[in-house]
Amino acid sequence: MNQQLKKKAYRILLSAVVIIGISAALTACSKKTESKTDNQTSKNLNEAGDLVIPVSEISETANFYPVNVDGKDMEVLAVKAPDGTIRTAFNTCQICYSSGRGYYKQQGDLLVCQNCGNRFSMDLVEVESGGCNPWPIFDKDKTATDESITIPSDFLKESEQIFANWKTTY
Repeated sequence: MNQQLKKKAYRILLSAVVIIGISAALTACSKKTESKTDNQTSKNLNEAGDLVIPVSEISETANFYPVNVDGKDMEVLAVKAPDGTIRTAFNTCQICYSSGRGYYKQQGDLLVCQNCGNRFSMDLVEVESGGCNPWPIFDKDKTATDESITIPSDFLKESEQIFANWKTTY
């Protein structure tokens, strides 16, 4: 009987150690993600609070640029469409944005809404308006040069309401 109790105690202790280890690893991953977001946000904002995206960073793989405006987390995506043009949009869905899961992740050559599963090709970013599509940032709302795309802080502030529940309700 004493041997069985020792084995049971050993299994409980081992389980506790494994759970503590997994918890520590998850916490470390979370902190790395947070600091990466903070660094990228500050790296891409100029003194006026405008988001500045270097054209050299933009490719056929969508890049996501986190921004914090007045305490509200937001994200802009930039991608090179198959025709070579650079497209920008807010990383929130025009229909699903209020759900908290209305944002996109890239799968292959498509953007996929994490709320409804709509698949959206790169050549439609900033072209399609309305429906379950990334919220476009049109030419009138940004300045593009050969070196960078600048999205003014005033436009970011005007748009923060579409991120009211962004990535918060699951």
